[in-house]
Amino acid sequence: MKKLFLILAISSLALIPATLLAFPTVYPTGTTIYKPEKCWNGYTVLQNAGIKWTEGREGGTVLIDMNGNVLSEWPNIHFFPAKILPGGHIMGYMGSDGPGHESSKKLVQMDWNGNVVWQFEMAGQEHDFQREGNPVGYYAPGMEPKVDRGNTLTLVYRKNIKKPQISPQPLTDTAFLEVTWDGRVVWEWLQSDHFEEMEFSEEARNAMSRSPSGGDWAHINNMNVLGPNTWYDMGDQRFHPDNIIYDARVLNIIAIIDKKTGKLVWKVGPDYTATPALRKLGQIIGPHQAHMIPRGLPGEGNILVFDNGGFAGYGNPNPGSPTGMYNALRDYSRVIEFDPVTMEIVWEYSMRAAGHLPRIEGHKFYSPYMSGAQRLPNGNTLITEAASGRVFEVTPEREIVWEFVSPFFYPGNQGIGGDPTRQYPPINHLYRAYRVPYGWVPQVKKPKETSVIPPPNSELRVPQSAPATSVKPAETQRPARKEEREEEQYPQPLRY
Repeated sequence: MKKLFLILAISSLALIPATLLAFPTVYPTGTTIYKPEKCWNGYTVLQNAGIKWTEGREGGTVLIDMNGNVLSEWPNIHFFPAKILPGGHIMGYMGSDGPGHESSKKLVQMDWNGNVVWQFEMAGQEHDFQREGNPVGYYAPGMEPKVDRGNTLTLVYRKNIKKPQISPQPLTDTAFLEVTWDGRVVWEWLQSDHFEEMEFSEEARNAMSRSPSGGDWAHINNMNVLGPNTWYDMGDQRFHPDNIIYDARVLNIIAIIDKKTGKLVWKVGPDYTATPALRKLGQIIGPHQAHMIPRGLPGEGNILVFDNGGFAGYGNPNPGSPTGMYNALRDYSRVIEFDPVTMEIVWEYSMRAAGHLPRIEGHKFYSPYMSGAQRLPNGNTLITEAASGRVFEVTPEREIVWEFVSPFFYPGNQGIGGDPTRQYPPINHLYRAYRVPYGWVPQVKKPKETSVIPPPNSELRVPQSAPATSVKPAETQRPARKEEREEEQYPQPLRY
């Protein structure tokens, strides 16, 4: 499955407009912006480019402070999200299932010194987990994950699933497992068992059936518990605190599972034209880290999701999708926070929302895979833009007050995408980042918080490059007289 994912990720670049490739080839890394007085300061755990393509070539997990200093690293926790627990403990996946697999052998919890204090071994574990006590895997007041007891939710691939109503081919599907501290599986849920509840159109069903391999037909990459919330307090049983919210990247669906019955009791997608409210919400494509903002944080009870864009979904063929597979296409991302009852968007981060021209600059915030968003206690939002290796913190007014570009590059690889002669360049992508309070890692002395104010981009130069010109933009100057134009050394800026 891992090989399938890698082929998809790289070969699908042909489907992405060229704007994605407009990223500069030279750019600064590390902390590039930091305004301490406007941030929710703490430590950030980063899951680096840890796809284990070959033995001895894997990324890992690091913990950094606000200035980008590496405080600890765990090279064997790779690819999927790593989460810091109180006391400096860390949880994450270890051990690849082998070449061609996008999954791990075990989920582990280690103390600060690297000692394994808990583990659950089962082949096929992938993409996300949650420890009892905290519903979403990041800091929320009064909701600390348990470190010496408690149940754990994890996602696990199930292979060779036969569901002729979906595809004539054997499928790879995702199971949700709940395991106890001593490793007993006490609850299980399988996505494909609930196919009819997802309400796919006839066109979508036909596209699924035409898929040549079946494969990872839904690609679930995220799973969170709802936790205490206002909706349930007001009597809406769909939002029981024990219920589970997840997103399916390929299906363009976000849904809530009733923990007791296993039924889907709430969802958005796959059809975002079904109601006026969904049309206003807009098409969500390839989502990641959909969750309900926990109680005690600004926006509590709303759904926060990284709406990737890119390519996903099943439906009618179109010029970008001749088969109808991955027929929803968009070349920009957005983070949206919306009311789960009215579907009204209450906050958004995108180039358009930040005041930029969406058709011209929308691609400047864009990750067609992975990524995520975390609501912070001061109302800011921490965003992981995976494809560019960027994590940044924005205020409710969308001001970027902290930005970090990963300097951890993963070596290029040959042969991915079916071309054994092609060498792919190094990548610095991140799966997902989380911010935790200083107090969760008592082993480290609270660091000094030093502002990082970058110069204007027009003044950034590499050695031996010509200095920045002091000529003002033409529109700010008075019209030049004829004799001045004859002496002019610089041409007028081009107009578009």
